[in-house]
Amino acid sequence: MRIALIAILAMVELAIASITIGAGAHAQAELRRLVIKSGENVELGPVYSVANCRSIMIGLPEIEILEGPPQVTLSIKEAQVLPRRQGCAAPVAGGKLMLSAEGVTERTEAKLTFRLK
Repeated sequence: MRIALIAILAMVELAIASITIGAGAHAQAELRRLVIKSGENVELGPVYSVANCRSIMIGLPEIEILEGPPQVTLSIKEAQVLPRRQGCAAPVAGGKLMLSAEGVTERTEAKLTFRLK
């Protein structure tokens, strides 16, 4: 009886681990292609941190560009955002991640990697 219970628990843990690993790998593989001209701004998405559909952000996070062209900058514009992933009904304090380009003279294709702190 004890061996059967341990085997069932091991299978459940293995199933949870495979679901978690699969979800993480899928999130990293999603690439977005954007086209932006010099002087334009593009909204990339909302920035927020919530617990029980209430904002837990203290100020806006900093953005660090790890890899990307020098003509591109990222910023966060303070705004009320709707945390859709958490299923919240009301907007919370957060921001919008903005991408802007300056000094682009010719067509360039580059990878942009950034981190929010």
